[in-house]
Amino acid sequence: MTQGLAGPGAAGQAPTAAPVAVIVLAAGKGTRMKSDMHKVLHPIGGLPMVGHVLAAADALGAERRVLVVGSLKEQVEAAFGSRASIALQEPQLGTGHAVLAAREAMAGFTGDVRILYGDVPLVRADTLRAMLTRLHLPVGGRDPACVVLTFRPADPAAYGRVIVDGDGAIAKMVEFKDASADERAITLCNSGIMAVRGDRLFALLDRVTNDNAAGEYYLPDIVMLAARDNEPSVVVETSEDEVAGVNSRVELAQVEAVFQARRRREAMLAGATLIAPETVFFAHDTVIGRDVVIEPNVVFGPGVSVADGAVIHAFCHLEGTTVGPRAEVGPFARLRPGAELKDKAKVGNFVEIKKAVLEAGAKVNHLTYIGDAWVGPKANVGAGTITCNYDGFFKYKTTIGAGAFIGSNTALVAPVTIGEGAIVGAGSVVTQDVAADALAVARGAQSAKPGWAARFRTAMTAKKKAG
Repeated sequence: MTQGLAGPGAAGQAPTAAPVAVIVLAAGKGTRMKSDMHKVLHPIGGLPMVGHVLAAADALGAERRVLVVGSLKEQVEAAFGSRASIALQEPQLGTGHAVLAAREAMAGFTGDVRILYGDVPLVRADTLRAMLTRLHLPVGGRDPACVVLTFRPADPAAYGRVIVDGDGAIAKMVEFKDASADERAITLCNSGIMAVRGDRLFALLDRVTNDNAAGEYYLPDIVMLAARDNEPSVVVETSEDEVAGVNSRVELAQVEAVFQARRRREAMLAGATLIAPETVFFAHDTVIGRDVVIEPNVVFGPGVSVADGAVIHAFCHLEGTTVGPRAEVGPFARLRPGAELKDKAKVGNFVEIKKAVLEAGAKVNHLTYIGDAWVGPKANVGAGTITCNYDGFFKYKTTIGAGAFIGSNTALVAPVTIGEGAIVGAGSVVTQDVAADALAVARGAQSAKPGWAARFRTAMTAKKKAG
């Protein structure tokens, strides 16, 4: 939880009209990911890590967004170049040097600047707002130059340390490599995330040197440079989970677990029932209504909304899907992009729905594929039915009218329309439209040969004995 703030700005917008800019550092090579894809493009909850960071920037109403990249620049630019300016840091000489790479894109900006990291995806917008609020709360009669987001990890390891004086101002910030034994014993650590007054940021960065153990230009050095100018800096403290970074596939999985735990809790607090929360996986944009019941082992891909009172039974996968109020899904169902279930529609076990609408009360209960289709209100589709929507070149639509009944093991060869109230006999292959209230049967005629099976068995038994 963010600590140490009071007043109207703590939970809402900061008490200032200053515009906001966000600089996102994403120039690291990410060699430990062992991947051909840029590190910040690896997903958490189905959204690239840097997408989470930019979403937080959007929540702040940021007027400018700058992504600082290095290796694999073209990948990040292709994915997010429409949402942020791209600045190149080459070579990579430290975090201070990375922010300097954004100078051109930030030309003329004098508002509040948030410095974030593309591989730290779980920072909440409320925490960032709290930092902006703190940036405009005076310390000793002066507005802070910087606000540093800090945390107290279970294992401080090699994090930089932050020392705060009795007035709440930062007395010293020191990288682990340069810290004394006493300083390393301090548990308050620097996350690297900062809020800085835009009119001071680049002037301070120009004074940063690389006279340190790593030979790099450290962004946190601006805090002590501001202190020399009698400009204090302060901290906002948050949880370790919120500032967890990703440098390997192991850490990616750990951050995914934190994200999922957060989303499960939010869903339950908002009125959904999760029977076995640890087995349910949400995407970044999953929307779950009140009184929804989600049974074990359900996976939500991106683009899913579930309305009030719906039930998602066990072992279902949903993506790009809208589930209406009191609808029922599964168990063992797959809803693919474009699936839309209206009020009280039902999709049962081993059913796949793709780019199809099931109107109110429609039922597709067993072992069925419905793709590129419209299923009318209260229509009933029997087990083993498929819409044959693809001829190898193009997709075609199937329309099933209100109250129609489709018998088991039917193939509906699109484009085809089944009229309202029509009945299709089991085992039919339907290639032509069926009129409303008609019966359609499209299968070979059944014939029977009395005694044939007994004669066949006798002949085959004798043949087997002879051979």
